Amino acid sequence: MPDMQKGTGGIMFTGIVEEKGKVRYIQLTGESGMLAVKARKVLEGTKIGDSIAVNGVCLTVTSIQPDGFTADVMAETIRRSSLGSCKTGSQVNLERAMAADGRFGGHIVSGHIDGTGVIRSMLREENAIWVSIATSPQILHLIVEKGSVCIDGISLTVAKVDEAGFQVSVIPHTGEETTLLKKVPGDLVNLENDVVGKYIEKLLGIRKNEEEKTESGITMEFLEEFGF
Repeated sequence: MPDMQKGTGGIMFTGIVEEKGKVRYIQLTGESGMLAVKARKVLEGTKIGDSIAVNGVCLTVTSIQPDGFTADVMAETIRRSSLGSCKTGSQVNLERAMAADGRFGGHIVSGHIDGTGVIRSMLREENAIWVSIATSPQILHLIVEKGSVCIDGISLTVAKVDEAGFQVSVIPHTGEETTLLKKVPGDLVNLENDVVGKYIEKLLGIRKNEEEKTESGITMEFLEEFGF
């Protein structure tokens, strides 16, 4: 079996949230800064330099306290995710990076956010809540019905897709263990597409480019013949 941790850049998450933490503070200097989070469970076995996903964003622990940790937040992370909108007291989903011998529960999550979405509506149907999220075409084109998506670090199955967004159905257990149902329409959420889908898209893109080169008469043999 391949080492999936190496395949995703050495760090992998599952989208199964371990606990809800609370933001102590976020200090921004320009577009980067430091985030301090109150936590308990994710501190078990964690060392400085380890990775923890905060609302789906992979962050490196820079200091550890008895009841929390701090992490640096890069400018690119602030631009691409919703972490910059966190305030003191905000609840966040937390998950430690998966151990090499850990049990795999959700889907492969890298902790590298593709962008954000906006909650359009939240509607109850019996014991579940339908959460509808609008997002950009760049993210939406990799979201498929019955496929996986990571929302604020939560591995969820896509139930419906439309031209402007998608919907997921959240069961009571997920609602209790995560922050998603504490949000309201208009709130931002972090989104990460299924990494397998991204690799497939890349492979198909390479194949398409090769086919286009062949159709135009430019082949690998042609390039080699003329010294390329």
